Amino acid sequence: MSRLHFVWIVVLVCSAGCSNDAARQSDVAADTPADAPWNIVLFLVDDVAWNQVGYHGSEFYETPNIDAIAADGMQFLNAYSANPVCSPTRASLMTGKNPARLQITDYIPGSPYPYARLLRPAEIPGLALQEVTLAEILKSKGYVTGHFGKWHLNVDKNYQPGRPGDPESQGFDDILTTVKPEYEADPSADAHHSIEITERSLEFLDKHHDDPFFLYTTFHTVHRPLMEKPELIAKYEAKDGVESAVNNPVMGAMIETMDDGIGRILARLEDYGLSERTIVIFYSDNGGFEQLQAQDPFRGGKAMIWEGGVRVPLAIRWPGVVEPGSSSDALVISDDFFPTVAEIVGEENLSEDIDGLSLMPLLTQAGSLDRDTLYFHYPHFHHLGFKPAGAIRQGDYKLIEWFEGSIAGEGKAVSLFNLVTDPGETTDIAEQHPEMAQRMLEKLRAWRKDVGAAEMTINPDYDPERADWRFVDEHGGNSK
Repeated sequence: MSRLHFVWIVVLVCSAGCSNDAARQSDVAADTPADAPWNIVLFLVDDVAWNQVGYHGSEFYETPNIDAIAADGMQFLNAYSANPVCSPTRASLMTGKNPARLQITDYIPGSPYPYARLLRPAEIPGLALQEVTLAEILKSKGYVTGHFGKWHLNVDKNYQPGRPGDPESQGFDDILTTVKPEYEADPSADAHHSIEITERSLEFLDKHHDDPFFLYTTFHTVHRPLMEKPELIAKYEAKDGVESAVNNPVMGAMIETMDDGIGRILARLEDYGLSERTIVIFYSDNGGFEQLQAQDPFRGGKAMIWEGGVRVPLAIRWPGVVEPGSSSDALVISDDFFPTVAEIVGEENLSEDIDGLSLMPLLTQAGSLDRDTLYFHYPHFHHLGFKPAGAIRQGDYKLIEWFEGSIAGEGKAVSLFNLVTDPGETTDIAEQHPEMAQRMLEKLRAWRKDVGAAEMTINPDYDPERADWRFVDEHGGNSK
């Protein structure tokens, strides 16, 4: 097996000011065989928007370590999350299967909206234990595996050691599970656990730097509630551009803290002589909060099928393999991480219903992906987002099917956009290109049938006066 097929490290966010402890600088690199496994570190960030990283042009958000990953590796210009909310994307990343196939298409547990015009489909309440995860594949190859931070793939967040559905049952050895803070939390006390997640990741490296390892570091930043140390927020409140809707000073402070944490982790890899044996990936689980920070140049945001909800930053650094400063305009999605890792570690016994494609041809500059189409399925109402919808991106074009229109006849059924000339999805061209719209709609529906996607249905209890109620409390009252 070649060196390419050994260790893959995915780092989603990195920061400056990393520790450079000379005591850790050793002869590890010199003593490491040339064919030693590539380690795998996956840093996943939460709700970080496409426009909140410096390498995409932001002069407000300070992300020097993320930018360094992009500069030293490959950035992906058309990278997508498989879903506009977190749990489905995380499930697809872990398994290589699209959320529609897994029937995890909303955040867990989601909101039923019992009086809306359409009923959401029943969902599997968490990632099924029979699904093979990235961690399980790597563990079978002799890797030690660590999960630190947000999980959000079980029926609830009452995590406990050994509970089925929590990370320990999905292939992880060393585990810290954290949840977002309450709104009354102390913002000066590491409310989003960014420092705690970083420290545990460093401890993992200290303990396992001599082993092949998979480090999955998954930050809560910049998920609500927005809070950070007041003095750091003040720094961003004083910056040029703070008046722009794109720039949120609290988010800026949160991102800086997270970026600093990843920087410390990257520095620790350097201390142990592991940087040249590590693949680093920066990735976000979905778009950002439009209500709190505009997603320009894209429309919409988290919980919406618009580009602002599903177009995300992705950069991969792989020393000696990926050309520094390179870029790819291929259509890539969170489903692709699983088959990529599998190919790198030489795992060929994969399920036939894997939806993702290995990114190895792009990373090694050996070829292109055999793909010109991506699909999305979001059959849910969401208090942050737009209406339930599905979408297909084929080449330069994107068609959105609005389920209230196509199923219930309320409003338009489809919209069509040219994302090259209109990345902000401002001009619906469906009426000008009816044949193209129909072909793409038929292809989208055929895909849903092929993967067994659960569909929305007419709600017999539809009540327009209560349609926006998310839940029904014990008295039948409004609990939206």
